[in-house]
Formats: sequence, C-alpha cells, structure tokens
Amino acid sequence: MSNQDVASSDDSHIYRDIVWNGVWKQNPGLVQLLGLCPILAISTNTVNAVSLGLATVLVMALANLGVAALRNFIPYEIRIPVFILIIAALVTVVDLAFNAWLHSLYLVLGIFIPLIVTNCIVLARVEAFAAKNDLRHSIVDGIAQGIGLVAVLAVLGAVREIIGNGTLLGGIDMIIDGAKPLQLFGEHYPGFLVAILPPGAFFALGSLIALRNWIDARAAARNRHAPPPAALPEAETSAA
Repeated sequence: MSNQDVASSDDSHIYRDIVWNGVWKQNPGLVQLLGLCPILAISTNTVNAVSLGLATVLVMALANLGVAALRNFIPYEIRIPVFILIIAALVTVVDLAFNAWLHSLYLVLGIFIPLIVTNCIVLARVEAFAAKNDLRHSIVDGIAQGIGLVAVLAVLGAVREIIGNGTLLGGIDMIIDGAKPLQLFGEHYPGFLVAILPPGAFFALGSLIALRNWIDARAAARNRHAPPPAALPEAETSAA
C-alpha cells in the first residue's frame, strides 16, 4: 500500500470518528447537555424544533469554518470575544434570512434565533475544535454536531407533538403554503397538555437520554461477551 493510500485511509477514519462523535458519542443534546434552553423551549412540535436546529447547523458549520481559517491570526488573549463576534455576524445573517423568507416561522421562533449567539453548543465547538484543527475537519465537525442536535430536536418535537396534540408536522403551512399537519389520532383527540408544557420537555429529554444510555450499555455488554477472533493456523500465518 502506497503512502498516499495510507494517508487517505487515515483521513477517512478521522472523518468517520468526527461524524460518529457528533451524532452519537458526544451528541450535544444527549451527552454534553449543552443548549438545553432552546432544546426544551422550542421543541413543542417538529417543525419548530427542526427549523431552529437547521439554523444552528448552518451557524455552527460556518462559524467553525471562519474560526479555523483565522485561528492563526487571532491573539489567544482575545479569542473568545472574536469568536463571539464571528458567531454574532453569522446569526444576524440567518436571522434576517428567516425574517425575509420565512416570516411566519420567524415570528414563532422569536428570540431563539438571535440567542444562537449565546448557545453553548456553538461556542464550545468553536473553542474546543475549530480553533485547533484545519478547515475540512472543522466544517465536518460543525455539521456533525449540528446533525446530532437536529436529530434530538426532531425526535423530541415529534414525541411531544404526537402525545400533546395528536398531530405531526403542525405548523408546516408556515414553510409550505397550503400544507396541513398529519392528524394521527383523529380530530377529536383531547391531547395531553403536560407533553407540550415545560415538564413534558424534561420527561421526554430524560427518556431519550435513558434510551441512548441503554443502547450503549447493551452494545458494551455484547462486546464484552463476544468471542475473540479466531487465530489463523500456523501454516496460513507463515504464508501470509
């Protein structure tokens, strides 16, 4: 195998680790428990949750890109104010874009779009990863962490909306004119109010965290009890 093949294999392994880290191993919503305020407050339905999540993905990817490109020019002593300035500029662009093209959704999300500036997830990845790594790895890290957050928001929003209102994709008409939400339990479903109130957000998030931990525990138990790989016979080993 040539040096180029080895480098390519190592690079793909790094990208795989970054994606797995963001989506599952260090998921910002289920493991790092960062940005809980928007996660719990805006996840009353799927559309709101996913929309805010996608806005955060965009900001994270571009913020990681900007910081990674400028990291060698930013004095260490003022890095945090500079990072926040970069994030604030990107959030302003996203905020204006929502206001211009998705005004109804913009009114619903309200203050939570500008608050992406202070979201711990964005600043944490910029400081912990983008400030220490190159452009490509930083962009992948921002997207992977954002996808992990969107997945949590989507599941959380869907569960709370289904239990609370008996619908799915409520408010989709704010994005697609004339679209209607899915009525899963019929129009006369009384709803379960607690699910869409703050206590319901904590119960749902706690359940997701418990489910993730259970899956990890099951995987670890399987690995512990898995038989070791069979050794090659001596003749085959010497031939290899």
